[in-house]
Amino acid sequence: MQQHTRRSPAPTGLPHPIPYQGSKRHLASQILALLAGRRFQRFYEPFAGSAALTIAAAQARIADEYILGDSLHALIGIWQQILTTPQNLAQAYEQLWAGQLPGDNLYYNRVRSAFNSSQDPAALLYLLARCVKNSLRFNQQGEFNQSHDRRRAGTQPHRMQREILQAWELLASHTRAVCDDFMSTISQATARDVIYMDPPYQGTTLGRDKRYHQGLERERLIAALAELNRRRVPFIVSYDGRCGETLYGKDLPAALHLTRLELQAGRSSQATLSGRSAVTVESLYLSNTLV
Repeated sequence: MQQHTRRSPAPTGLPHPIPYQGSKRHLASQILALLAGRRFQRFYEPFAGSAALTIAAAQARIADEYILGDSLHALIGIWQQILTTPQNLAQAYEQLWAGQLPGDNLYYNRVRSAFNSSQDPAALLYLLARCVKNSLRFNQQGEFNQSHDRRRAGTQPHRMQREILQAWELLASHTRAVCDDFMSTISQATARDVIYMDPPYQGTTLGRDKRYHQGLERERLIAALAELNRRRVPFIVSYDGRCGETLYGKDLPAALHLTRLELQAGRSSQATLSGRSAVTVESLYLSNTLV
């Protein structure tokens, strides 16, 4: 394991249309510094989420094409609308946002219920902007069940429109968004491409805290990484880490011949709320084709 200290200047003014807990927006410059001086044919992000790395990579022009993937249909629907009909998405978001009234704590629940029936991308965008910690949560039936944050009204429509249009301008001409399993998304990747993966962590796949609509078994991830090694496809994986003295998950196996780095992700907000001071450190793994 190595402590990563090399940094590139943090990108400024990058769009961030999807509020998303766990976004790597603040680590993007550190991660992309590992690719400095290299150019790729395609940049894959098969666990897209807020697409923080794709946005930063497109700004840095490290690839000719960018592939966003996710298995959550409505989330990819947001990205497909950003890439093709951004004004329509911004207007639909504004209508949902404007429908909420001060003190109407049931409005959010009605939008959430409607989303669980329709899977409308604009509704998911509103829910993410308004829910507690901008954090996706699903029940055992696969329904979005996160509650709303009573302290704020969510992203203002004029700001959301700006973020959406800036993302469209940066990505639309050379980006595709596909709804698929991560292995299918990266199945055509070659040695001329690079893949960044931020899969559901072990602590959110097993046990009681199954926060995502679909987890990922550790063994399946390991098998996928072994296959990428066999094909000589360069990749970077964010996976688990530690907070203070608490470890989350096991290291990926030595048999994969990966280089493990640690990135400081800042003070833990959860620890701060509990009256403690702890720094979150995330594990980053590089394939041997990048070292």
